[in-house]
Amino acid sequence: MKKSKANLFGVIGLGRFGTALAISLSEAGKDVIVVDRNEEKVKNLRQYTEYAFVTENLSKEALKEVGIQNCDTVIICIGERIDTSILTTLNVVSLGVPHVIAKATSQEQGAVLEKIGAEVVYPEWDMALRLGKQLAYNNFLDFIFLDEQVEIQQVPVGERMVGVSVQDFNIRRKYNLNIIAIEHDRSTDIEVSPDYRFVKDDIVVVIGKVENVKRFERDMAE
Repeated sequence: MKKSKANLFGVIGLGRFGTALAISLSEAGKDVIVVDRNEEKVKNLRQYTEYAFVTENLSKEALKEVGIQNCDTVIICIGERIDTSILTTLNVVSLGVPHVIAKATSQEQGAVLEKIGAEVVYPEWDMALRLGKQLAYNNFLDFIFLDEQVEIQQVPVGERMVGVSVQDFNIRRKYNLNIIAIEHDRSTDIEVSPDYRFVKDDIVVVIGKVENVKRFERDMAE
């Protein structure tokens, strides 16, 4: 298979995580090679990609045969079988794939995968962190992670902001955050005037580093 590496992804292991990932990439218009030993799982993915392969083993030779070496990014989604995960990751790295991502279920497994040369993800851990944040900050309506360092968050206006103008409160100076919208009276204003004075029940939509957003949230909750 001859494809531009930038447009070709590989997904090895079609559990729930791998299947969802492959479908997501396909629906985003990316070419995806999917690999699993389960024929039924592979068959279900053929409506999303023509590069769906059943392999009895994940040896270097088997992976090369299906074209994994042509990928720019390969994600190994078999974290539960630790020995298979590590060996498969090693095989993919040795094929010269520039970006290798491996799912891990423990810190110990992740440490080994990192030493091999993979970027490690912990899907269950990451999901638990997000759920924990939702539960811990249940007064806040929503949050969106842009990456590990930046997020967009909706935060209800605290008492200290009521009656104060956007310019005078100066959230950028105090918290190093930017206001991207204010929600009030069942409407959203994305053209925020510096003279606007916050009122009770306003929702401020801010963007910035996670630690700065958390500090702003804590202050508004007091």
